[in-house]
Amino acid sequence: MALDPKAGIHPILKKAADLHVSDVHCMVGQSPIFRMNGVLEEQKDFKAYTEEILKKHLNEMLTKAQHEEFYQTRELDMSLVLPAGGRFRLNLFWEKGNPALAARYIPLEIPSLDDLLAPEASYDFVKRDMGLVLVTGPTGCGKSTMLASMLEDINLNDKKHIITLEDPVEFMYTPKQSLIAQRELGSDFLSFEEGLKHILRQDPDVILVGEMRNLETISAAITLAETGHLVFATLHTNSAPETIDRIVNVFPPNQQQQIRLQLAMTLAGVISQILIPKTDGALIAAHEVLVNNIAIANLIRESKTNQIQNVLYSSPDEHMN
Repeated sequence: MALDPKAGIHPILKKAADLHVSDVHCMVGQSPIFRMNGVLEEQKDFKAYTEEILKKHLNEMLTKAQHEEFYQTRELDMSLVLPAGGRFRLNLFWEKGNPALAARYIPLEIPSLDDLLAPEASYDFVKRDMGLVLVTGPTGCGKSTMLASMLEDINLNDKKHIITLEDPVEFMYTPKQSLIAQRELGSDFLSFEEGLKHILRQDPDVILVGEMRNLETISAAITLAETGHLVFATLHTNSAPETIDRIVNVFPPNQQQQIRLQLAMTLAGVISQILIPKTDGALIAAHEVLVNNIAIANLIRESKTNQIQNVLYSSPDEHMN
């Protein structure tokens, strides 16, 4: 199938949405490539992209401000909703002097915790009034989906004010029991630090921080949890103990003991997940769960995170595994 300059990129993304792929890649000199069940597959029914057509397809998606940012900074994150249904998180970048696109498919319907076979602890986390809940794992493991499912559970069952800070906005929520404000970096706030600094004036109950990227964001998230809010966030770590160490090590040595004390008091728990293949090739999430308790809090406070793994395996009654 020829790549129609007039049709734009929509036919490619529509096919991806229909197939429920995880990712789409468009680069000059190649046909579009879909990632399905973790495997990259070239879509030969579309012809290889030329520089001219790919530039046209990308440029027509962009606002004037986005166009300027992409051509000046050489990177752009954005989201796109197809007229026929389907939502994508897009990253535009350059390679070998040519524009390129990586797109992550975001289902319009938010799966329930039951749909995800979520760990038992996730049902407890969403009932909390305060604390810090972290979902961690490598890129593409479903962190955003797990967070969206937990927020949607709150939305369905509790009268809360939920505020999300995202880059970009991914899952779209329809207010049900809860009031929901979704804010996107760039268009709704200028930086995560600034967004979190002013968020207390917006009367939130539940706060989603798309990703804790630096010291300022981590510090603000912990403080918000300390002040009586339920805070959800993600980190690119592979286990619960590694997550604790990553947070603490972001801070200078003279602040690390204070951060351990704050984490020991505010951390509700950590869900670390990876995707593993089933016998039919489909992917399913495997979880490691930490639920903060007296034993875990003492280990965090005393900088004995190397012993946390032992507690995880010895506390199945607290939904840890």
